[in-house]
Amino acid sequence: MNQMKEYAKEILRIYKHIKHEIEARLSEFKRLWAEGSEEDIFAELAFCILTPQTRARNCWDAVLRLRDADLLLKGNEKQVAEALEGVRFRHKKAKYIVEARNFFSNNGQLSIKSALKSVIEAENAACEAESGRNFARDWLSRHILGFGYKEASHFLRNIGFGENIAILDRHILRNLMLLGVIEEIPHSLSKKRYLDIERRMRIFASKIGVRMSHLDLVLWYKEVGEVFK
Repeated sequence: MNQMKEYAKEILRIYKHIKHEIEARLSEFKRLWAEGSEEDIFAELAFCILTPQTRARNCWDAVLRLRDADLLLKGNEKQVAEALEGVRFRHKKAKYIVEARNFFSNNGQLSIKSALKSVIEAENAACEAESGRNFARDWLSRHILGFGYKEASHFLRNIGFGENIAILDRHILRNLMLLGVIEEIPHSLSKKRYLDIERRMRIFASKIGVRMSHLDLVLWYKEVGEVFK
């Protein structure tokens, strides 16, 4: 128990040191939604498709290569896969990116922002975020190949809608275990298990006085040494 308390103190020390960085990054995410193009938003979705079992930096570098080569919005599966150097399961993920692009296209034009706006407005109208449910996340995990709750949460956070949700990757889960929030790192995450751990993380965040979206980035920083995506 004392060890967990000391670890929590260490997290708070780190948070005090990098809080301004976290606030700046979260502001960038919100600005992306307000000012970003259709391609900017889709780039974040593609990034989140790529992240399972691959380092975040490698995934973002791959997205930038796709954009530079004009393949993110126009490349076929083979072309996209060839650009995903350093990404695990790149052929499967290339398929997911192309499928998502088709899903969000209307008459050959990408319209991801308008589609997401409708979903987010429906969520706000239902006030479901307060109860811990996230309508947009449910919708994304049902409709986007390669998206589970983690990937959908990650995407929503990266476009400015992740204030009260958790991105339960291996870094976050490891730290939640060290903090005593969970007893062990689960081998797999069902929807029910994901929501339960997220609820526990939300309670812990409130207890130590750190906003949920901030805690996620603090724990990420603790593992990788930077506030990234």
